[in-house]
Amino acid sequence: MLTRKFLTGLLFSTLFPASAALAAESTLVYCSVASPESFNPQLASSGPTFVASSQTLYNRLVTFDPKDNSPVPSLATSWTISPDGKTYTFTLRKGVKFNSNKYFTPTRDFNADDVIFSVMRQKDANNPYHNVSHGSYEYFNDLELSSLIKEVNKLDDYHVQFVLTKPDAAFLADWGMDFASILSAEYADAMLKKGTPEYVDTWPIGTGPYALQQYKVDSLIRYIANPNYWDGAVPTKHLIFSITPDVQTRLAKLEKNECQIIPAPSPVQFDAIKKDKDLTLHSIDGLSVGYLAFNTEKKPFDNVLVRQALNYAVDKKAIVDAVFMGSGTVAKSPIPPTMMGYKKDLPDYDYNPEKARALLKQAGFANGFETNLWSMPVQRPYNPNSRRIAEMIQSDWAKVGVKAKIVTWEWGEYLSGLRKGEHATALYGWMSDNGDPDNFADTLLSCGSIKSGSNAAHWCNKDYDALVTKAKETSDPATRAKLYQQAQTIFYQQAPWLTLANGKTFYATRSNVTGYSVSLMGSDFSKAKLN
Repeated sequence: MLTRKFLTGLLFSTLFPASAALAAESTLVYCSVASPESFNPQLASSGPTFVASSQTLYNRLVTFDPKDNSPVPSLATSWTISPDGKTYTFTLRKGVKFNSNKYFTPTRDFNADDVIFSVMRQKDANNPYHNVSHGSYEYFNDLELSSLIKEVNKLDDYHVQFVLTKPDAAFLADWGMDFASILSAEYADAMLKKGTPEYVDTWPIGTGPYALQQYKVDSLIRYIANPNYWDGAVPTKHLIFSITPDVQTRLAKLEKNECQIIPAPSPVQFDAIKKDKDLTLHSIDGLSVGYLAFNTEKKPFDNVLVRQALNYAVDKKAIVDAVFMGSGTVAKSPIPPTMMGYKKDLPDYDYNPEKARALLKQAGFANGFETNLWSMPVQRPYNPNSRRIAEMIQSDWAKVGVKAKIVTWEWGEYLSGLRKGEHATALYGWMSDNGDPDNFADTLLSCGSIKSGSNAAHWCNKDYDALVTKAKETSDPATRAKLYQQAQTIFYQQAPWLTLANGKTFYATRSNVTGYSVSLMGSDFSKAKLN
């Protein structure tokens, strides 16, 4: 993964000629919440990175129907699955052009070689690109694709076959996720020969609606439209990301027309947005969950009684009422309520400080203890005000004798610290990548996801693991649902998280913006324009 030390001070520019003054009608400004970790989504795990890379510069084999989140064609026009569920054969789209940059101009269209390179870079430790840019493939490893994928075969230029070691019901949907973006094998070969393989990640070339033109860390990203985009003409020539971490500043920029789109406005801003005739507030029902993870590898959170006690100690409804203000509902499961396999009758921890104190006494902490509580530096639909949530949890825990010191870090350092397990407790959350319950139940809580970093609780329960693994290998939806429901019961009993809320996704635009859309899986700028 590209480190902030590596990126700081770099300026990527003049990939294409750029006018000093861009025509307003041909320029769209998006106020993003953070700098990207990388411009290669294979190496990243955060939402701001995916919006700035995979959702702008690249495409994947499949994308998702906005109505039901089912996989639909993108770079693959069709696919077949063998009766035993172990062989997937993709037919690839013809005539798809890659973008160019000042280091490289493609000589051919997208084909099977690009798919195989994009997979094998992540799978094969001997691939010359595997360790480039520190080679940490969190999503690929979380999904255990190295062991799942037995072979990737090029049948011809426009047919690729995946042979699996076992059936996997989520496999097709996985290839619509951000990490599955297709990179250029031809560009990779050229940069390897030149001795600059890292350019594949820092000067990206993809098939997406935009190409990277300029990047200044913590300031801006400038893109230029792909003139040969396979999915139709891109109406806005220049797209600019104005990196604006502060939620109040983002709204101020929107009001002044310095930005035309902002993500994740705070619920306290909704009324002001609605009252401004020049602005529009948008929302979609989200597949998301916000939570506080207990680091179960650290004392005293290796004790299930402590984890249960701190669940009882927190008034979740008060938090949702005060912070989400109608934009979220109380959560009790790692799986969102509208997703297959959600257990409606799963118990929840009611607000009961007396019971919390009793459990702490039983665990040997009658006088409480001291700990830290990590608070996210960014806003998300599942956590629109992390500092306020942390303060409310801190107050509730203090009532049962637990003193929590609130700490925070820059977003990249926060994510890195979670992966390394440096926290005792930490606020975090998840938004669906592929519309499948495996993306929550397995990705966030499996034993295998501890090593790759997405299991912030560092919790490994063999019984839970066996259930979610079996669910992934089962094609029948009803059987899968029952397995996930059984896994949720173990989750409730073991309490590796304090589940907080399922949030809606909100964004705001200038009223003259059309064509921009947000789905459960990300942002689409390809049709966005100013009227």
